[in-house]
Amino acid sequence: MAGESFVAPQPRPAPERAPGWRERWWALRDRLLARPGFRRAAARFPLTRPLARRRARELFDLVAGFVYSQVLSACVQLRLFDLLAASPQTGAALAARCGLDEAAMLRLLEAAESLRLVQRRGGGRWGLGELGAPLVANEAIAALVEHHAALYADLRDPLALLRAGRPQAAPGTGPGGALARYWPYAAYEAPERLAGAHVAAYSTLMTASQPLVADEILGAYPVARHRCLLDVGGGEGLFLVRAAERAPGLRLMLFDLPAVAERARLRLAQAGLAGRASVHGGDFRSTPLPRGADLITLVRVVHDHDDETALGLLRAAFEALPEGGVLLLAEPMAGTAGAQAMGAAYFGFYLLAMGRGRPRTAQQLEALLRQAGFTQVRPLATALPLQTRVLRARRAAPAA
Repeated sequence: MAGESFVAPQPRPAPERAPGWRERWWALRDRLLARPGFRRAAARFPLTRPLARRRARELFDLVAGFVYSQVLSACVQLRLFDLLAASPQTGAALAARCGLDEAAMLRLLEAAESLRLVQRRGGGRWGLGELGAPLVANEAIAALVEHHAALYADLRDPLALLRAGRPQAAPGTGPGGALARYWPYAAYEAPERLAGAHVAAYSTLMTASQPLVADEILGAYPVARHRCLLDVGGGEGLFLVRAAERAPGLRLMLFDLPAVAERARLRLAQAGLAGRASVHGGDFRSTPLPRGADLITLVRVVHDHDDETALGLLRAAFEALPEGGVLLLAEPMAGTAGAQAMGAAYFGFYLLAMGRGRPRTAQQLEALLRQAGFTQVRPLATALPLQTRVLRARRAAPAA
Protein backbone atom coordinates (compact mmCIF):
# COMPACT_ATOMS: atom_id res chain seq x y z
CA MET A 1 0.00 0.00 0.00
CA ALA A 2 1.12 3.57 -0.62
CA GLY A 3 3.27 5.02 2.10
CA GLU A 4 4.10 1.64 3.60
CA SER A 5 7.55 0.18 3.29
CA PHE A 6 7.95 -3.41 2.22
CA VAL A 7 9.81 -5.70 4.60
CA ALA A 8 11.00 -8.95 3.06
CA PRO A 9 10.04 -11.99 5.09
CA GLN A 10 12.96 -13.34 7.05
CA PRO A 11 13.76 -17.03 6.70
CA ARG A 12 13.06 -19.07 9.76
CA PRO A 13 16.15 -20.37 11.49
CA ALA A 14 16.72 -24.04 10.92
CA PRO A 15 15.65 -26.11 13.90
CA GLU A 16 18.52 -27.28 16.02
CA ARG A 17 19.40 -30.87 15.40
CA ALA A 18 19.18 -33.07 18.43
CA PRO A 19 22.61 -34.38 19.33
CA GLY A 20 23.24 -37.95 18.25
CA TRP A 21 24.56 -40.68 20.47
CA ARG A 22 28.17 -39.90 19.53
CA GLU A 23 27.83 -36.25 20.58
CA ARG A 24 26.14 -37.29 23.83
CA TRP A 25 28.90 -39.81 24.53
CA TRP A 26 31.66 -37.27 23.81
CA ALA A 27 29.97 -34.70 26.03
CA LEU A 28 29.78 -37.22 28.89
CA ARG A 29 33.40 -38.26 28.35
CA ASP A 30 34.57 -34.65 28.38
CA ARG A 31 32.69 -33.87 31.59
CA LEU A 32 34.13 -36.92 33.33
CA LEU A 33 37.73 -36.40 32.21
CA ALA A 34 37.57 -32.75 33.27
CA ARG A 35 36.76 -33.75 36.87
CA PRO A 36 39.83 -34.23 39.08
CA GLY A 37 37.87 -36.64 41.29
CA PHE A 38 37.06 -38.89 38.34
CA ARG A 39 40.68 -38.94 37.21
CA ARG A 40 41.83 -39.88 40.71
CA ALA A 41 39.24 -42.65 40.94
CA ALA A 42 40.20 -44.00 37.50
CA ALA A 43 43.87 -44.08 38.52
CA ARG A 44 43.00 -46.16 41.63
CA PHE A 45 40.48 -48.59 40.11
CA PRO A 46 42.31 -51.75 38.90
CA LEU A 47 40.44 -52.04 35.57
CA THR A 48 40.93 -48.42 34.52
CA ARG A 49 44.35 -47.87 36.16
CA PRO A 50 46.44 -48.91 33.09
CA LEU A 51 44.46 -46.62 30.79
CA ALA A 52 44.61 -43.70 33.23
CA ARG A 53 48.37 -44.07 33.58
CA ARG A 54 48.85 -44.27 29.83
CA ARG A 55 46.78 -41.16 29.24
CA ALA A 56 48.72 -39.28 31.91
CA ARG A 57 52.02 -40.34 30.32
CA GLU A 58 50.84 -39.31 26.85
CA LEU A 59 49.77 -35.90 28.13
CA PHE A 60 53.11 -35.37 29.87
CA ASP A 61 54.95 -36.42 26.71
CA LEU A 62 53.14 -33.64 24.86
CA VAL A 63 54.28 -31.16 27.50
CA ALA A 64 57.87 -32.42 27.53
CA GLY A 65 58.28 -33.23 23.84
CA PHE A 66 60.56 -30.27 23.12
CA VAL A 67 62.95 -31.36 25.88
CA TYR A 68 63.04 -34.90 24.47
CA SER A 69 63.91 -33.57 21.01
CA GLN A 70 66.71 -31.45 22.50
CA VAL A 71 68.17 -34.51 24.22
CA LEU A 72 68.25 -36.21 20.82
CA SER A 73 69.78 -33.09 19.29
CA ALA A 74 72.58 -33.07 21.88
CA CYS A 75 73.34 -36.73 21.18
CA VAL A 76 73.43 -36.13 17.44
CA GLN A 77 75.68 -33.08 17.74
CA LEU A 78 78.12 -35.07 19.88
CA ARG A 79 77.94 -38.01 17.42
CA LEU A 80 77.24 -40.12 20.50
CA PHE A 81 75.69 -43.02 18.62
CA ASP A 82 78.67 -43.35 16.32
CA LEU A 83 80.98 -43.33 19.36
CA LEU A 84 79.03 -46.19 20.94
CA ALA A 85 78.77 -48.20 17.71
CA ALA A 86 82.26 -49.72 18.03
CA SER A 87 81.85 -50.82 21.65
CA PRO A 88 80.21 -49.76 24.93
CA GLN A 89 82.12 -47.10 26.85
CA THR A 90 82.16 -45.67 30.36
CA GLY A 91 80.69 -42.29 31.15
CA ALA A 92 84.16 -40.96 31.94
CA ALA A 93 85.53 -42.06 28.58
CA LEU A 94 82.57 -40.53 26.75
CA ALA A 95 82.92 -37.30 28.71
CA ALA A 96 86.55 -36.98 27.67
CA ARG A 97 85.75 -37.63 24.02
CA CYS A 98 82.75 -35.28 23.95
CA GLY A 99 84.33 -32.39 25.83
CA LEU A 100 81.89 -32.50 28.78
CA ASP A 101 82.57 -32.98 32.45
CA GLU A 102 81.55 -36.38 33.78
CA ALA A 103 78.48 -35.10 35.66
CA ALA A 104 77.10 -33.41 32.55
CA MET A 105 77.78 -36.52 30.47
CA LEU A 106 75.96 -38.67 33.01
CA ARG A 107 72.97 -36.33 32.96
CA LEU A 108 72.77 -36.63 29.16
CA LEU A 109 73.23 -40.42 29.22
CA GLU A 110 70.49 -40.90 31.79
CA ALA A 111 68.15 -38.69 29.78
CA ALA A 112 68.98 -40.58 26.58
CA GLU A 113 68.47 -43.89 28.38
CA SER A 114 64.94 -42.87 29.38
CA LEU A 115 64.22 -42.26 25.69
CA ARG A 116 65.70 -45.66 24.71
CA LEU A 117 68.52 -44.01 22.79
CA VAL A 118 71.27 -45.57 24.93
CA GLN A 119 71.37 -48.46 27.38
CA ARG A 120 73.40 -49.30 30.48
CA ARG A 121 75.82 -52.19 30.10
CA GLY A 122 77.98 -54.01 32.62
CA GLY A 123 80.97 -52.44 34.30
CA GLY A 124 79.59 -48.88 34.29
CA ARG A 125 79.58 -48.81 30.52
CA TRP A 126 76.98 -47.46 28.13
CA GLY A 127 75.90 -48.89 24.79
CA LEU A 128 73.33 -48.21 22.09
CA GLY A 129 69.63 -48.34 22.86
CA GLU A 130 67.00 -49.77 20.53
CA LEU A 131 66.18 -46.33 19.14
CA GLY A 132 69.81 -45.19 19.08
CA ALA A 133 71.14 -48.10 17.04
CA PRO A 134 69.33 -47.10 13.81
CA LEU A 135 70.97 -43.67 14.10
CA VAL A 136 74.53 -44.98 13.74
CA ALA A 137 76.14 -43.30 10.71
CA ASN A 138 72.64 -42.20 9.69
CA GLU A 139 73.41 -38.89 8.02
CA ALA A 140 69.81 -38.48 6.88
CA ILE A 141 68.39 -38.39 10.42
CA ALA A 142 71.33 -36.39 11.76
CA ALA A 143 70.84 -33.71 9.09
CA LEU A 144 67.12 -33.45 9.85
CA VAL A 145 67.67 -33.22 13.60
CA GLU A 146 70.25 -30.46 13.26
CA HIS A 147 68.06 -28.65 10.73
CA HIS A 148 65.23 -28.40 13.24
CA ALA A 149 67.00 -25.55 15.01
CA ALA A 150 65.52 -23.30 12.31
CA LEU A 151 62.03 -24.70 12.89
CA TYR A 152 62.27 -24.17 16.65
CA ALA A 153 63.30 -20.56 16.09
CA ASP A 154 60.14 -19.92 14.06
CA LEU A 155 57.92 -21.76 16.55
CA ARG A 156 59.12 -19.87 19.62
CA ASP A 157 55.79 -17.97 19.55
CA PRO A 158 53.25 -20.27 17.86
CA LEU A 159 50.31 -17.89 18.36
CA ALA A 160 52.17 -15.07 16.65
CA LEU A 161 52.92 -17.44 13.77
CA LEU A 162 49.27 -18.46 13.50
CA ARG A 163 48.03 -14.87 13.60
CA ALA A 164 50.53 -13.61 11.05
CA GLY A 165 50.14 -16.58 8.73
CA ARG A 166 53.90 -16.74 8.23
CA PRO A 167 56.97 -16.00 10.37
CA GLN A 168 58.07 -12.40 10.64
CA ALA A 169 61.62 -11.49 9.73
CA ALA A 170 64.00 -10.24 12.38
CA PRO A 171 65.59 -6.87 11.47
CA GLY A 172 68.41 -7.27 8.98
CA THR A 173 67.85 -11.02 8.38
CA GLY A 174 66.10 -11.00 5.01
CA PRO A 175 62.57 -12.08 4.03
CA GLY A 176 60.55 -14.40 6.23
CA GLY A 177 61.68 -16.39 9.23
CA ALA A 178 64.47 -18.91 9.72
CA LEU A 179 62.83 -21.66 7.64
CA ALA A 180 61.87 -19.33 4.81
CA ARG A 181 65.50 -18.23 4.61
CA TYR A 182 66.64 -21.85 4.74
CA TRP A 183 64.32 -22.68 1.80
CA PRO A 184 64.87 -19.46 -0.19
CA TYR A 185 62.60 -20.46 -3.08
CA ALA A 186 59.72 -20.09 -0.58
CA ALA A 187 60.55 -16.43 0.10
CA TYR A 188 61.78 -15.02 -3.22
CA GLU A 189 59.55 -13.95 -6.10
CA ALA A 190 62.08 -15.09 -8.71
CA PRO A 191 63.73 -18.25 -7.30
CA GLU A 192 65.24 -19.09 -10.68
CA ARG A 193 67.67 -16.21 -10.06
CA LEU A 194 69.03 -17.65 -6.81
CA ALA A 195 72.77 -18.14 -6.77
CA GLY A 196 74.53 -21.34 -5.81
CA ALA A 197 75.31 -20.09 -2.32
CA HIS A 198 71.59 -19.62 -1.62
CA VAL A 199 70.63 -23.20 -2.51
CA ALA A 200 73.61 -25.07 -1.07
CA ALA A 201 72.28 -25.69 2.46
CA TYR A 202 68.84 -27.01 1.55
CA SER A 203 70.15 -28.98 -1.43
CA THR A 204 72.63 -30.74 0.86
CA LEU A 205 69.86 -31.51 3.36
CA MET A 206 67.56 -32.93 0.68
CA THR A 207 70.37 -35.09 -0.64
CA ALA A 208 71.20 -36.35 2.85
CA SER A 209 67.58 -37.22 3.57
CA GLN A 210 66.78 -38.65 0.13
CA PRO A 211 67.75 -42.25 1.04
CA LEU A 212 64.86 -42.23 3.55
CA VAL A 213 62.37 -42.12 0.68
CA ALA A 214 64.13 -43.15 -2.55
CA ASP A 215 64.17 -46.87 -1.82
CA GLU A 216 60.55 -46.74 -0.61
CA ILE A 217 59.42 -45.27 -3.93
CA LEU A 218 61.56 -47.51 -6.09
CA GLY A 219 60.37 -50.54 -4.16
CA ALA A 220 56.74 -49.54 -4.73
CA TYR A 221 56.96 -49.01 -8.49
CA PRO A 222 59.14 -50.74 -11.14
CA VAL A 223 60.71 -47.81 -12.99
CA ALA A 224 62.51 -50.26 -15.30
CA ARG A 225 59.31 -50.66 -17.34
CA HIS A 226 59.84 -47.12 -18.67
CA ARG A 227 62.34 -45.75 -21.17
CA CYS A 228 62.92 -42.26 -19.69
CA LEU A 229 62.39 -40.77 -16.21
CA LEU A 230 62.08 -37.03 -15.53
CA ASP A 231 62.50 -36.09 -11.86
CA VAL A 232 60.96 -32.64 -11.32
CA GLY A 233 62.41 -30.78 -8.35
CA GLY A 234 65.06 -33.48 -8.33
CA GLY A 235 67.63 -31.59 -6.27
CA GLU A 236 71.16 -32.87 -6.63
CA GLY A 237 70.05 -36.01 -8.47
CA LEU A 238 70.37 -38.69 -5.82
CA PHE A 239 66.93 -40.14 -6.63
CA LEU A 240 67.99 -40.52 -10.25
CA VAL A 241 71.21 -42.21 -9.14
CA ARG A 242 69.17 -44.75 -7.16
CA ALA A 243 66.74 -45.21 -10.06
CA ALA A 244 69.63 -45.82 -12.45
CA GLU A 245 70.84 -48.65 -10.22
CA ARG A 246 67.41 -50.31 -10.44
CA ALA A 247 67.01 -49.78 -14.19
CA PRO A 248 70.29 -49.85 -16.17
CA GLY A 249 68.52 -49.06 -19.46
CA LEU A 250 66.56 -46.08 -18.18
CA ARG A 251 67.36 -42.64 -19.57
CA LEU A 252 67.36 -39.87 -16.97
CA MET A 253 66.22 -36.25 -16.93
CA LEU A 254 66.21 -33.74 -14.07
CA PHE A 255 64.48 -30.38 -13.73
CA ASP A 256 65.14 -27.90 -10.90
CA LEU A 257 66.13 -24.30 -10.32
CA PRO A 258 69.22 -23.39 -12.37
CA ALA A 259 71.58 -23.18 -9.38
CA VAL A 260 70.37 -26.55 -8.10
CA ALA A 261 70.54 -28.08 -11.56
CA GLU A 262 74.25 -27.24 -11.73
CA ARG A 263 74.83 -29.17 -8.50
CA ALA A 264 72.88 -32.10 -9.97
CA ARG A 265 74.98 -32.04 -13.13
CA LEU A 266 78.14 -32.51 -11.06
CA ARG A 267 76.69 -35.31 -8.91
CA LEU A 268 75.35 -37.24 -11.90
CA ALA A 269 78.71 -36.93 -13.63
CA GLN A 270 80.49 -38.17 -10.50
CA ALA A 271 78.13 -41.18 -10.49
CA GLY A 272 79.13 -41.97 -14.09
CA LEU A 273 75.71 -41.02 -15.47
CA ALA A 274 76.62 -38.00 -17.60
CA GLY A 275 75.99 -40.00 -20.76
CA ARG A 276 72.54 -41.16 -19.61
CA ALA A 277 71.27 -37.99 -17.97
CA SER A 278 70.22 -34.53 -19.13
CA VAL A 279 69.76 -31.69 -16.66
CA HIS A 280 67.40 -28.75 -17.18
CA GLY A 281 67.22 -25.55 -15.13
CA GLY A 282 64.17 -23.37 -14.71
CA ASP A 283 61.17 -22.44 -12.58
CA PHE A 284 58.17 -24.65 -13.35
CA ARG A 285 55.85 -21.70 -12.74
CA SER A 286 57.23 -19.94 -15.81
CA THR A 287 59.29 -22.56 -17.67
CA PRO A 288 57.62 -25.51 -19.48
CA LEU A 289 58.85 -28.89 -18.29
CA PRO A 290 61.10 -30.70 -20.78
CA ARG A 291 59.43 -33.37 -22.89
CA GLY A 292 60.61 -36.83 -23.83
CA ALA A 293 60.00 -38.76 -20.59
CA ASP A 294 57.26 -41.36 -20.22
CA LEU A 295 57.60 -41.30 -16.41
CA ILE A 296 57.68 -38.16 -14.24
CA THR A 297 58.37 -38.19 -10.51
CA LEU A 298 57.48 -35.51 -7.96
CA VAL A 299 59.28 -36.48 -4.76
CA ARG A 300 58.51 -34.28 -1.74
CA VAL A 301 57.60 -31.37 -4.01
CA VAL A 302 53.84 -30.83 -4.06
CA HIS A 303 53.35 -30.27 -0.32
CA ASP A 304 55.72 -27.29 -0.51
CA HIS A 305 53.16 -25.36 -2.57
CA ASP A 306 49.68 -23.93 -2.16
CA ASP A 307 46.81 -25.44 -4.14
CA GLU A 308 46.97 -23.09 -7.14
CA THR A 309 50.72 -23.58 -7.63
CA ALA A 310 50.48 -27.32 -7.00
CA LEU A 311 47.72 -27.65 -9.59
CA GLY A 312 49.80 -25.65 -12.07
CA LEU A 313 52.72 -28.04 -11.52
CA LEU A 314 50.53 -31.10 -12.03
CA ARG A 315 49.11 -29.61 -15.24
CA ALA A 316 52.64 -28.91 -16.46
CA ALA A 317 53.56 -32.54 -15.79
CA PHE A 318 50.43 -33.70 -17.63
CA GLU A 319 51.39 -31.61 -20.66
CA ALA A 320 54.96 -32.92 -20.63
CA LEU A 321 53.90 -36.59 -20.66
CA PRO A 322 52.89 -38.55 -23.74
CA GLU A 323 49.65 -40.52 -23.87
CA GLY A 324 50.02 -43.47 -21.54
CA GLY A 325 52.72 -41.69 -19.54
CA VAL A 326 52.84 -42.13 -15.77
CA LEU A 327 53.29 -39.66 -12.91
CA LEU A 328 54.49 -40.78 -9.47
CA LEU A 329 53.65 -38.34 -6.68
CA ALA A 330 55.52 -39.27 -3.51
CA GLU A 331 55.57 -37.47 -0.16
CA PRO A 332 54.37 -37.81 3.44
CA MET A 333 50.59 -37.45 3.39
CA ALA A 334 48.15 -36.20 5.98
CA GLY A 335 45.72 -38.72 7.44
CA THR A 336 48.19 -41.60 7.21
CA ALA A 337 46.98 -44.34 9.56
CA GLY A 338 49.15 -44.47 12.67
CA ALA A 339 50.92 -41.22 11.74
CA GLN A 340 48.18 -38.60 11.91
CA ALA A 341 50.27 -36.27 14.07
CA MET A 342 53.01 -36.26 11.43
CA GLY A 343 50.69 -34.71 8.87
CA ALA A 344 48.46 -32.38 10.83
CA ALA A 345 50.86 -31.29 13.59
CA TYR A 346 54.42 -31.61 12.28
CA PHE A 347 54.00 -30.75 8.59
CA GLY A 348 51.07 -28.45 9.31
CA PHE A 349 53.27 -26.16 11.39
CA TYR A 350 56.50 -26.81 9.47
CA LEU A 351 54.98 -25.60 6.22
CA LEU A 352 53.32 -22.68 7.97
CA ALA A 353 56.73 -21.62 9.28
CA MET A 354 58.25 -22.17 5.84
CA GLY A 355 55.73 -19.71 4.44
CA ARG A 356 53.74 -21.79 1.98
CA GLY A 357 52.34 -25.22 1.21
CA ARG A 358 50.25 -27.54 3.33
CA PRO A 359 49.96 -31.25 4.11
CA ARG A 360 47.30 -33.03 2.05
CA THR A 361 45.57 -36.36 2.32
CA ALA A 362 45.82 -38.93 -0.45
CA GLN A 363 42.23 -38.09 -1.37
CA GLN A 364 43.00 -34.37 -1.69
CA LEU A 365 46.03 -35.12 -3.87
CA GLU A 366 43.98 -37.46 -6.03
CA ALA A 367 41.44 -34.67 -6.56
CA LEU A 368 44.23 -32.32 -7.71
CA LEU A 369 45.62 -34.98 -10.04
CA ARG A 370 42.23 -35.57 -11.63
CA GLN A 371 41.65 -31.83 -11.95
CA ALA A 372 44.97 -31.63 -13.82
CA GLY A 373 43.74 -34.26 -16.29
CA PHE A 374 45.20 -37.49 -14.90
CA THR A 375 43.19 -40.70 -14.67
CA GLN A 376 43.73 -44.15 -13.17
CA VAL A 377 44.98 -42.61 -9.93
CA ARG A 378 45.76 -45.21 -7.32
CA PRO A 379 47.92 -45.53 -4.21
CA LEU A 380 50.96 -47.80 -4.16
CA ALA A 381 51.95 -49.61 -0.98
CA THR A 382 55.21 -48.57 0.69
CA ALA A 383 56.96 -50.31 3.56
CA LEU A 384 57.03 -47.18 5.77
CA PRO A 385 54.05 -44.92 4.97
CA LEU A 386 55.18 -42.56 7.73
CA GLN A 387 58.16 -41.58 5.58
CA THR A 388 56.44 -41.48 2.22
CA ARG A 389 53.35 -42.61 0.37
CA VAL A 390 53.03 -42.89 -3.39
CA LEU A 391 50.22 -42.13 -5.82
CA ARG A 392 50.48 -43.38 -9.40
CA ALA A 393 48.53 -41.49 -12.08
CA ARG A 394 48.36 -41.89 -15.84
CA ARG A 395 47.81 -39.59 -18.80
CA ALA A 396 45.27 -41.65 -20.68
CA ALA A 397 44.52 -41.33 -24.38
CA PRO A 398 41.57 -39.00 -25.06
CA ALA A 399 38.23 -40.68 -25.58
CA ALA A 400 37.40 -41.35 -29.21
